[in-house]
Amino acid sequence: MNERVLICGEGGSRLDKFLSDADIGVSRSMAASLIGKGDVLVNGQPADKKLKLKAGDEVKVRIPDPVPYEAKAENIPLDIVYEDDDLLVVNKPKGMVVHPAAGNYDGTLVNALLWHCGDSLSGINGVLRPGIVHRIDKDTSGLLIVAKNDAAHAGLAEQIREHSFTREYEAVVFGNLKTDKGTVDAPIGRHPVDRKRMCVTEKNSKNAVTHYEVLARYKGYTHIRCVLETGRTHQIRVHMAYLGHPVAGDPVYGVKNEKVSFTGQCLHARKIGFVHPTSGVYLEFSSELPPYFRDFLKKLNNLNK
Repeated sequence: MNERVLICGEGGSRLDKFLSDADIGVSRSMAASLIGKGDVLVNGQPADKKLKLKAGDEVKVRIPDPVPYEAKAENIPLDIVYEDDDLLVVNKPKGMVVHPAAGNYDGTLVNALLWHCGDSLSGINGVLRPGIVHRIDKDTSGLLIVAKNDAAHAGLAEQIREHSFTREYEAVVFGNLKTDKGTVDAPIGRHPVDRKRMCVTEKNSKNAVTHYEVLARYKGYTHIRCVLETGRTHQIRVHMAYLGHPVAGDPVYGVKNEKVSFTGQCLHARKIGFVHPTSGVYLEFSSELPPYFRDFLKKLNNLNK
């Protein structure tokens, strides 16, 4: 058990929020859980998570030691688009989590990769994310690259930092975009209240740029292509919601009671391109729109009739 003592600098913050903002590795939900178990004391006394702290209050919190976990290999089929001694490009299905995390320790892409590659995965991102250079969301389908060794991982990660990676997506968004082409240049950071969400904000954010182009228009929806200049968490989903046209079916940033029902965002990583970290040759791969995406477009097309 790790015990931390914190002193409240400015009053007015709720206890659970104070703990989640304190950079001690505690989320707001975890803070609430610790408070409920009596592992948080304010000035030596148990307190409610809604307690408003005063300047100078002493907050003592006991944080349980993390339970060690190592991802296990699972015999899960993979759609491998390309593979060599240094890397592989995988076409991830909608609904598959990329790497193990709380609530999803099995059935992830990493579990499948460990079965397919054995020990031949880079270790830069640790035992829970071996080989993972970049991620796409659980309900986003499409291409991502996996490194088999640390040298390849470092070379690919540098291309991502330099924004020289090619990443092209297709999406269906709610509503009709006014222009056929456009760019969203708006910084993205963590939502100030809901820590599971991202938002456009100037506070504690990173620059984010998304270029979009209309491919087709339907009644109440637009099929678009998006090219990422940067790769922030939930970037396309946040940027399109910021424009007032969230991705169809998006459970976090989307519109409730859409005209056409859809579960999980309609977003597909269609194309990926990069310079091979060993050969120096530029490689580019694309994947067809998956059945769920094509079926949704058919439904929308019927609306136009």
